[in-house]
Amino acid sequence: MSLKVIAVPAQTENPIGNVVIMHGWGANAPDAAAFATAMQLSNINLLMPEGPFQHPYSIEGRMWYGLPEPLEAFSFADDISAKPELKQSRQLLLEFIQSLPTQTGIPLERTIVGGFSQGGAMTIDVGLDLPLAGLMVLSGYLHKSLEQITAQTQDILVVHGQQDPVVPITASTMAQAALTKSGAIVEYHAFANMGHEIAWGVIEQMQNFIQKRLN
Repeated sequence: MSLKVIAVPAQTENPIGNVVIMHGWGANAPDAAAFATAMQLSNINLLMPEGPFQHPYSIEGRMWYGLPEPLEAFSFADDISAKPELKQSRQLLLEFIQSLPTQTGIPLERTIVGGFSQGGAMTIDVGLDLPLAGLMVLSGYLHKSLEQITAQTQDILVVHGQQDPVVPITASTMAQAALTKSGAIVEYHAFANMGHEIAWGVIEQMQNFIQKRLN
């Protein structure tokens, strides 16, 4: 099995980096492409991998792994790192990201990986083990304790809405604390009037984060 990927090549002859964006639970690669292209990164390759599993309630929806039913029963503090679907998605994402230097001619050190919600959780899960230019965690959460992990990727953007009814903001504050303890430098932003969404202010924070690390 390999991941379906939407690729939006840079509009310039010599791209300066890659940005990988992962969608959340029930969304898909076109959804991720919609907000990735809104960043208007003309000199950067954009790559949007799609979760390998069909979402149970949406014909076009995808997921990186299933969640309990009802969803309210899921605690974002649970350790789900050994979940079989998660392990499969983790391996597929690692293989995809590690193939990018060969596919694009751009090293991992000039590649940023990010994701929204479940995609944000996958970003932390996979990205810490790779020497990337940075990670962007949007309304995300941890899959497990990071007590024994040392982050290879040092620069991490964490953004969350204070009114998020799906993934509580406590999930991102826990992630911020654990990532900082792992040795990463975390840039944290909480948006007072934002729910489980990507507001324009988040796009601006992503633009700034990417430009600082790739320009």
